[in-house]
Amino acid sequence: MKPERTESFVTVDARAAVGRRALLLGGAAALCASLLPAAALAGAQKEEPLADAVRTALAASIANSAPPKPVFDTTETRLAYLRWLGEMSQRLKKRTADHTTRVEFLETVWYESKRAGLEPSLVLGLIQVESGFRKYAISSVGARGYMQVMPFWARLIGGGDTLALFHMQTNLRFGCVILRHYLDIERGDLFMALGRYNGSRGRPEYPSLVFGARKNWEYQPPAA
Repeated sequence: MKPERTESFVTVDARAAVGRRALLLGGAAALCASLLPAAALAGAQKEEPLADAVRTALAASIANSAPPKPVFDTTETRLAYLRWLGEMSQRLKKRTADHTTRVEFLETVWYESKRAGLEPSLVLGLIQVESGFRKYAISSVGARGYMQVMPFWARLIGGGDTLALFHMQTNLRFGCVILRHYLDIERGDLFMALGRYNGSRGRPEYPSLVFGARKNWEYQPPAA
């Protein structure tokens, strides 16, 4: 996987600030240790056997690089995207103060969502529930980052580097590809796919939380 774009990020709680200092002083191991108590809702995605064809397809989906900026066919679609970006940036401001960080994060969410055939509002709602938009969140079962990706995915379809799951674009790509994979397994049933994502398939609590959070990120373009 190619390195993600350089990211200037702003920590959103004291533990994340400690983690950043630890990274500068002592490397990624100190970072993970300092953040281990951080609360994250994620359950345990189940490691399931993957057919070789499925593993190959998922690995290819993870490996493909993203363009730095989206390309639009018409001025109207470009303006619609910019309006969405501006509105979402305002909604995210209370969680991430730095404007550049918000825009880069939202640009990546939009691209990775669309690339996986998902709605950005769904992905943002899932991130809100999973990590509260904390880049270095770690759950009690070891799920990592914004979309709380379990480390075994790095071994199954990535290069095996679990620390890469703390990179913004890497984490968002893994999360979106995994959710798309679960949707395909469940034949488009989002309720069941979200249950798989959380490790609580068939139970209503987690899907209900994500569906509720998604409403915070739905966007209705202004009337022409």
